[in-house]
This record gives sequence, structure tokens and C-alpha cells, in this order.
Amino acid sequence: MSVDLKDKTLGELESIVADMGGKKYLAAYIFQFIHVESAAEISRITPLSKAFRQQLVERGYNILGLNVAEKLTDKDGTAKYLFELGDGNRIETVLLLDGKRRTLCVSTQVGCTMDCRFCATAKIPFERNLTAGEIVDQVNVAQKDAGRISNVVYMGMGEPLVNYDAVVRSLEILNHPKGKNIGLRHMTVSTCGIVPAIRKLAEEKVHPRLAVSLNAPTDDLRTRLMPINAKYPVNDLLKAVRFYQAKTRQRVTFEYVMIKGLNDSTNQAALLIKL
Repeated sequence: MSVDLKDKTLGELESIVADMGGKKYLAAYIFQFIHVESAAEISRITPLSKAFRQQLVERGYNILGLNVAEKLTDKDGTAKYLFELGDGNRIETVLLLDGKRRTLCVSTQVGCTMDCRFCATAKIPFERNLTAGEIVDQVNVAQKDAGRISNVVYMGMGEPLVNYDAVVRSLEILNHPKGKNIGLRHMTVSTCGIVPAIRKLAEEKVHPRLAVSLNAPTDDLRTRLMPINAKYPVNDLLKAVRFYQAKTRQRVTFEYVMIKGLNDSTNQAALLIKL
């Protein structure tokens, strides 16, 4: 079974190289050639000796990539990618252009288990979490296609904080100065409100901006729209959000999908303000 080097942080690559008897600086070459030079094969990492590259292959290491099954482009440059994964599953990624800003909306799961009533992904059966490498490669493909990606938003298919470890690893990889070097203030993780994961993320080394999908000011209505609220009600969610904001000093935004006749009354707006 192949082990994707794209899935590894620089620190993990250093451990792999050391285990093979190599010098630490070789890991930086591997990391840079994958994430800056877009090397798709180990053979392309030319600073490594041929023997060392062969040793990596013999140990089962590889550089895996996503296949573009379909790409749709609007006249304003907005693009939707349909990626096929190595196991045949498919995910979507959206590129948004605004002047010099290129924002990529990435997926973190194939399907989703959160069952939010207004979400199209909720209708797709959950298959699995994406690896950090598969999340990162969405950025690699779009950047090779459209130029440097300035912003990454984790708002595609899936609930990012359910796929916690892979999302945090992808943040670390994308943020690293020897790689894409995308600032944490330019990466936003959206969540339906997984309270323990929000608190855990506040304690990590990487602190992205947080976006919370709220969509209702009361527990009764929010539980109807978003079943996760039965487990993590609004008050607990807001406490976790305030903890994250105080701990990280990062901006937190709230997302609110207005559904006619359900959550768009003036009374609900007044309740929302009081939160």
C-alpha cells in the first residue's frame, strides 16, 4: 500500500528521512518539491540522489494526486472542480476570483453525517474522511491551474471538525513557509458546531479563522435545521466560540442561511442580536 508523501508534515518527513539514514535537510527538499514545485512523482525530486529516491519507492512511499473528472468555468472566472479520488469517490472544490484574490473552497469528507436540513451534501451518503494530502492537493491543482491561491475556506463537502486530525495537518502543511505559505488569517474553517473540537482547536499550534454555521437563534429551531444542536446547544456553542476567540485572537464569523418563513422573521432577528 502506497504512503502519500503529500500527506506528511515537514516534521514527519524529517523522521522518514532520518529513519532511512538521510540528512535532515533532504526532508525540506521533498516538502518544497511537492508543495512549491508541484512534483507529481518521486523521480522529479532531483536534489535527492537516484538511490535515495529508489529507496523511498521501495519502502512504499509515493506522491498521490487527484484526478480532475470535470471542470466548469463561469465567465467571471469562478470554477467548480469535480475531483476523482484514488478509490473512485468524488468530491467538489470551488475557486472564487475577486480581483487579485483567489479563494478556494475545499472539501474535507466524501459525504457528511451531520444531516443539516438545508445542505446538499447531506443527501450524499457518507463514505469516508479525506486525508490531509487529499485536502492539500485540491489547493495544488487549483493553484497550478489559476495561479497562487491567497485564501482557503474549509466550506466544501463534509464537516471539517469531524475530520479533525486531517484538517489540522492540512492547515499546518498549507501554512508552512517552506510550502504554500498561506497565512492562517487567510484560512477559515467552517463548522456546524462541534463544541469539543472548537475548544481543542484553540489549543493547537495552528489557529485558522473560524466560521460557525448558526442559522437559528433558538435551540428548538436550530435543532430542527441542524440535528447536531441537540448534542451541542446554542449556549454551549457560543461559550466555545468565545473561548476560541479569546485564546487565538482570531476573528470568528457566523453564517446564517435565510429560509423563507422559517428563520427570517423580525422577531428571530431580534433574538439573534441578543446572542
